[in-house]
Amino acid sequence: MFYRENGQFKTTYRADQQILPIAQDRVAMLLLLIGAFVLVPSLASDYMFRAILIPFLILSLAAIGVNILVGYCGQISLGSGAFMAVGAYAAYNFHVRVEGMPLLASLLMGGLCATFFGILFGLPSLRVKGLYLAVATLAAQFFSDWMFLRISWFTNNSTSGSVAVSNLQILGFPIDTPMSKYLFCLSVLVGIALLAKNLVRSAVGREWMAIRDMDVAAAVIGIRPMYAKLSAFAVSSFIVGVAGALWGFVYLGSWETAAFNVDLSFRLLFMVIIGGLGSIMGSFFGAAFIVVLPIILNLSLPVLAAPFGFEISTAGIAHAELMVFGGLIVWFLIVEPHGLAKLWAIGKQKMRLWPFPH
Repeated sequence: MFYRENGQFKTTYRADQQILPIAQDRVAMLLLLIGAFVLVPSLASDYMFRAILIPFLILSLAAIGVNILVGYCGQISLGSGAFMAVGAYAAYNFHVRVEGMPLLASLLMGGLCATFFGILFGLPSLRVKGLYLAVATLAAQFFSDWMFLRISWFTNNSTSGSVAVSNLQILGFPIDTPMSKYLFCLSVLVGIALLAKNLVRSAVGREWMAIRDMDVAAAVIGIRPMYAKLSAFAVSSFIVGVAGALWGFVYLGSWETAAFNVDLSFRLLFMVIIGGLGSIMGSFFGAAFIVVLPIILNLSLPVLAAPFGFEISTAGIAHAELMVFGGLIVWFLIVEPHGLAKLWAIGKQKMRLWPFPH
C-alpha cells in the first residue's frame, strides 16, 4: 500500500508528461541523489571509489550513449570502444596543446570530435542494416586502433605510445583524490543522463524509435531516415566520447591504445543487452552488473570450491566470468529481451497493485 498513486491528480499536460509522474518516484530519486552526493562520499573507502564507484559511473555514461544508438534507434554498433578512444585522445590533445584549456572544455571537445567520427562511420547505416552495419562499425574499432598506434601525433610523439594527464582541476578545485574524482564523474553523469532522458522523450527520440521499429513505415509517414540515423550516431558518439575522456583522464590517468580495444566495445554492448535495450535506467543496471559481477565471482568462487577440494586460480575465475556473461546474455535474449529494466518495471507495476491480485 506504500507505492500507490491514488489521489495524485494531474491538472495540466506538463504534470502528466513529467519524467517521474508518481510522487513516490520523485521522493526516491531525491533520496538517491542525496545519498550519492552526500552519504557515499562520507562512507566509501578509497578502494570503493577506485575499483567500483568511478568505473560504474563512467561505464554507465558510456552505456547510455550506446543505448541511444542500439536500444532507441536500433542501429547495431560494435565500435563503441573506438568512439571512446577518439574522445579520450582528442580531449588529451586539446588539454596539452591548448594553453589554459579548462578540463571541462577538453572533455566536451573530445565528445565533439567523437561526434564527427561517429557520423563518418554512421554513413553506412543509410544503406545497410543488421549484421552488415555491425561489421561496418567494427571497422571503426580497427581503424582507431591503427590510427592511435601508428600516428605518433595523437600521442604527442610519445616514444612509448602511452599518454598521461595530471594536475586536473575544475574551477580552481583540484581533482586528485578518489572522492573528488567520484563527485566530478557523478556530476557529469547526472547532467548528461537528464539531457538524454529528455531527448529520448522528445520528437527526436520518437523518430529514433520509429526508425527502430520499422524504418520503411517511418519514411512513409514523413520521418527522414538519414537525419534520424545520423543524429542518433552523433548523440551516441558524443556521450560515448565524453565517457572515453573521463575513462582516460579520471579513471586510468595514463593509457595506451589497448585500453580502448574491441573487448571494451563488447562489454558496453553486453551492458545494454543485460540492462535493457531502449531504457536509460537499464544502462545503469547493466553497468552495475558488469562492474560488480567480477568482484562477486572473485570473492565467492574460491569459497564455494573449497569444500569440494578444488582451488580456483585467477585465470579460472576470469574464464568463469566470461562463461557467466555469455550464459546471461543468451538467457536474457531468450527469456527477457528487455533486460533488467523490464524486470524492474514489472516489479514496480506489481507494487502499484499490491496487496490486491488484480
